[in-house]
Amino acid sequence: MEKELINFITENSITIFGNENTNKRESERNIFRTKDARAIFVKTIAKVSENFCLNNTREILDFFDFTQIKEEILKRQNFFRSIGKNSENGFLRQLKKPEPFWSPKYDITVVTCNEKTFIDLKKMGCPVKFLTSEEDVKYLENLDIIQVIDAEELESYLDQLSQTVSIKNIEDVYLERYLELVSGWKKNIEILSSNKQFLNEKLNSNITELSKFLELINEKKQTKLTREFIEDRLEEINSQILERTKAMNFSGDTLIKILSGNLLPKELQAIICDEISKTGISEHIFINSVPVKLDENELARFLKEQDSNEFVGVAENIKKYSQELRKIPKKLQELETDLMLFDFYAGINKFTKENKEFPIIDSSLEIINSRNILLNSPQPISFKLDQDKRCSILTGANSGGKTTLLEHVIQIITLMQIGLPINEKLVIPIFSDVYYFAKNKGSTSKGAFETLLGQMAKIELGEKTIILADEIESVTEPGVAGKILCATADYFIKKNCFIIIATHLGSVIQKNLPEHARIDGIEAKGLDEKNELIVDHNPVLGRLANSTPELIIEKMARTDSSDYIKFIFEYVKKS
Repeated sequence: MEKELINFITENSITIFGNENTNKRESERNIFRTKDARAIFVKTIAKVSENFCLNNTREILDFFDFTQIKEEILKRQNFFRSIGKNSENGFLRQLKKPEPFWSPKYDITVVTCNEKTFIDLKKMGCPVKFLTSEEDVKYLENLDIIQVIDAEELESYLDQLSQTVSIKNIEDVYLERYLELVSGWKKNIEILSSNKQFLNEKLNSNITELSKFLELINEKKQTKLTREFIEDRLEEINSQILERTKAMNFSGDTLIKILSGNLLPKELQAIICDEISKTGISEHIFINSVPVKLDENELARFLKEQDSNEFVGVAENIKKYSQELRKIPKKLQELETDLMLFDFYAGINKFTKENKEFPIIDSSLEIINSRNILLNSPQPISFKLDQDKRCSILTGANSGGKTTLLEHVIQIITLMQIGLPINEKLVIPIFSDVYYFAKNKGSTSKGAFETLLGQMAKIELGEKTIILADEIESVTEPGVAGKILCATADYFIKKNCFIIIATHLGSVIQKNLPEHARIDGIEAKGLDEKNELIVDHNPVLGRLANSTPELIIEKMARTDSSDYIKFIFEYVKKS
């Protein structure tokens, strides 16, 4: 499956540093048929994704698309079981978007005499000149680097320029662009290299290979001679010559010849040559005279050639690695893909440390001591629906956990579809359609009631449909709401759906409970020493939950001494 994941990442252009796209799965049509259901689905995906450290690793979860094929889900489960146990990926958060910083110190101009090559180089965006005669070559003399390709007609003229570099393959033109690209990864490669103990062999091999190219862009100290340096040495030369000639005796004729510049005695010539050689500077830029002078033309030529030789040396060195350099874009793409896979595997391993039980696919829905991953310190919950009891009328206290249970069901369906484990045993069908109608937060109105009925009427029943409804009675009058809920449950039970309806109308529905339906209750058991409700969030199957208002009145009676509260408390207690 790893090969398929790599293809998925490549085909969908998922990159580490691209724009984060967290709503991609939400926008696709999936088994979650209502906006409320998709919202919980997205929250579940986001919770799993908290274990990933790179921006877009979560998009890999899109690969595990919705399926009705049991064998595919089992294949996914086996894949997640087989993932290695390394889960250290925190250092990946240090990686930053590459920003190339290196560029050659020299300008590059590509020249050719071939019209087709010229057009191709233009398309590549290379700085190219088309040569037609030796006259064109003269204008190249002051350029830093000249890359020559397909210019046999003028080869003899171009070879006379010290800054020319011959190129045979058009792909080798301006190889420096590949080094510019890899330079942006310098800091990231250093981070990865310092954490190689956590990385796999493939990643480490790629990082080692890319590190080799960074050596080509490392700034190496070059001993370059400047005009100022040479002038300082010239002063030293003349000073030493003067010191050494103080004790020498010259005849009058010799002095006249020295002053006229016609002739230097052999002894003096030897001293001049000796002092120049001590500096290590080429003799041809000096004029042997007293005092010694600089040959300005030779000095200018020397300084220019010095720069050209340095540039050509760097360019020739880069040329040696042409085949490897051309692979840099592919290597970097592979590195990104492999890092995303590494982050994905590590994140999944973190998730599976707390969630180890893979769901069992069957015809019933049985949740056994499962904890909601979206809650802090959640209470284990057990719940069951099967062919005999396909509908649960879920009753209980406000804030008791009815809504949480409905959302918990969507959560475990999401994890099962991906192929991920949960924290405790789960038996579950492969649902084809999930409808969730969340609690209405608006006021009771004819419009809201009609909208709800219209939504119910549009439910398209699949092979295995589950309907979750949260206090939908709030959109109409209590008197008729109980009848609507009973009729709704009865209709969808007969369509072989699974249904969970959270409601405060349990006592009303109990009188007309449809066949294959069950009343379940999340009970408030009493008040603690702080007068807070004690709620067992685990639903009791087959039992109508106790009334929460009685406990709230009792709570108020303990702290409020007003006659009204006392009267209400006693009245309710008696009745």
